[in-house]
Amino acid sequence: MNNRRKYTRVLFSTPATLLLNEQSYNCELLDVSLNGVLISHPSGLKADKHQSAELNFTLPDSQVSIAMAVEISHVEPLHIGLHCTHIDIDSITHLKRLVELNLGDDTLLHRELGMLIHTPQ
Repeated sequence: MNNRRKYTRVLFSTPATLLLNEQSYNCELLDVSLNGVLISHPSGLKADKHQSAELNFTLPDSQVSIAMAVEISHVEPLHIGLHCTHIDIDSITHLKRLVELNLGDDTLLHRELGMLIHTPQ
Protein backbone atom coordinates (compact mmCIF):
# COMPACT_ATOMS: atom_id res chain seq x y z
CA MET A 1 0.00 0.00 0.00
CA ASN A 2 1.30 3.44 -0.91
CA ASN A 3 1.57 5.75 2.12
CA ARG A 4 0.37 9.22 1.07
CA ARG A 5 0.73 10.81 4.51
CA LYS A 6 2.39 14.21 4.71
CA TYR A 7 2.25 14.33 8.51
CA THR A 8 3.85 11.82 10.83
CA ARG A 9 1.43 10.06 13.16
CA VAL A 10 2.46 9.15 16.68
CA LEU A 11 0.77 6.49 18.76
CA PHE A 12 -1.12 8.16 21.58
CA SER A 13 -4.00 6.61 23.46
CA THR A 14 -6.39 8.60 25.65
CA PRO A 15 -10.17 8.91 26.08
CA ALA A 16 -11.83 11.45 23.77
CA THR A 17 -15.28 12.80 22.95
CA LEU A 18 -16.61 13.18 19.41
CA LEU A 19 -19.47 15.64 18.93
CA LEU A 20 -21.44 14.85 15.77
CA ASN A 21 -24.98 15.89 14.84
CA GLU A 22 -25.58 17.32 18.33
CA GLN A 23 -24.71 13.91 19.86
CA SER A 24 -21.73 13.16 22.08
CA TYR A 25 -19.83 9.88 21.59
CA ASN A 26 -17.12 8.48 23.86
CA CYS A 27 -14.15 7.08 21.98
CA GLU A 28 -10.44 6.42 22.32
CA LEU A 29 -7.75 8.45 20.59
CA LEU A 30 -5.44 5.93 18.89
CA ASP A 31 -2.87 8.12 17.15
CA VAL A 32 -2.37 11.77 16.39
CA SER A 33 -0.59 14.07 13.93
CA LEU A 34 -0.57 17.82 13.42
CA ASN A 35 -3.24 17.39 10.76
CA GLY A 36 -5.56 14.73 12.12
CA VAL A 37 -6.27 11.82 14.44
CA LEU A 38 -7.40 8.22 14.41
CA ILE A 39 -10.08 7.28 16.94
CA SER A 40 -11.86 4.09 17.90
CA HIS A 41 -15.28 3.75 16.27
CA PRO A 42 -17.74 4.82 18.99
CA SER A 43 -20.54 2.40 19.80
CA GLY A 44 -23.80 3.37 18.09
CA LEU A 45 -22.23 5.97 15.80
CA LYS A 46 -23.38 6.05 12.19
CA ALA A 47 -20.99 8.37 10.40
CA ASP A 48 -20.22 9.19 6.79
CA LYS A 49 -17.12 10.48 5.06
CA HIS A 50 -16.90 14.30 4.90
CA GLN A 51 -19.21 14.93 7.88
CA SER A 52 -18.07 17.75 10.16
CA ALA A 53 -17.66 17.16 13.89
CA GLU A 54 -15.71 18.30 16.93
CA LEU A 55 -13.17 16.25 18.86
CA ASN A 56 -12.14 16.97 22.45
CA PHE A 57 -9.62 15.23 24.67
CA THR A 58 -7.61 15.96 27.80
CA LEU A 59 -3.95 15.07 28.08
CA PRO A 60 -3.36 12.37 30.70
CA ASP A 61 -2.32 13.49 34.18
CA SER A 62 -3.04 17.14 33.36
CA GLN A 63 -5.83 19.62 32.90
CA VAL A 64 -4.73 20.46 29.36
CA SER A 65 -7.61 20.07 26.91
CA ILE A 66 -7.33 19.98 23.15
CA ALA A 67 -10.34 20.78 20.96
CA MET A 68 -10.48 20.70 17.18
CA ALA A 69 -13.02 20.93 14.41
CA VAL A 70 -12.68 17.84 12.24
CA GLU A 71 -13.98 16.25 9.07
CA ILE A 72 -14.39 12.50 8.80
CA SER A 73 -11.87 11.26 6.24
CA HIS A 74 -12.61 7.52 6.47
CA VAL A 75 -14.86 5.18 8.43
CA GLU A 76 -13.83 1.60 9.23
CA PRO A 77 -15.56 -0.97 11.47
CA LEU A 78 -13.04 -0.45 14.30
CA HIS A 79 -11.77 3.09 13.76
CA ILE A 80 -12.46 6.47 12.17
CA GLY A 81 -9.93 8.83 10.59
CA LEU A 82 -10.45 12.53 11.24
CA HIS A 83 -8.87 15.47 9.39
CA CYS A 84 -8.39 18.61 11.49
CA THR A 85 -10.10 21.57 9.78
CA HIS A 86 -9.70 24.14 12.57
CA ILE A 87 -7.87 24.32 15.88
CA ASP A 88 -7.36 27.24 18.27
CA ILE A 89 -3.89 28.56 19.13
CA ASP A 90 -3.80 27.03 22.62
CA SER A 91 -4.83 23.59 21.35
CA ILE A 92 -2.33 23.59 18.47
CA THR A 93 0.42 24.66 20.87
CA HIS A 94 -0.33 21.68 23.14
CA LEU A 95 -0.73 19.34 20.15
CA LYS A 96 2.62 20.49 18.74
CA ARG A 97 4.29 19.77 22.07
CA LEU A 98 2.64 16.34 22.28
CA VAL A 99 3.86 15.40 18.79
CA GLU A 100 7.29 16.90 19.50
CA LEU A 101 7.76 14.80 22.65
CA ASN A 102 6.69 11.61 20.88
CA LEU A 103 8.37 12.21 17.52
CA GLY A 104 11.91 12.79 18.75
CA ASP A 105 12.88 14.63 15.53
CA ASP A 106 12.78 18.42 15.84
CA THR A 107 13.66 18.96 12.17
CA LEU A 108 10.76 16.79 10.98
CA LEU A 109 8.37 18.58 13.34
CA HIS A 110 9.32 22.02 11.99
CA ARG A 111 9.00 20.82 8.38
CA GLU A 112 5.49 19.52 9.14
CA LEU A 113 4.54 22.77 10.90
CA GLY A 114 5.66 24.67 7.80
CA MET A 115 3.52 22.43 5.59
CA LEU A 116 0.54 22.93 7.90
CA ILE A 117 0.86 26.71 7.78
CA HIS A 118 1.19 26.79 3.99
CA THR A 119 -1.44 24.17 3.13
CA PRO A 120 -4.28 25.74 1.11
CA GLN A 121 -7.75 24.79 2.35
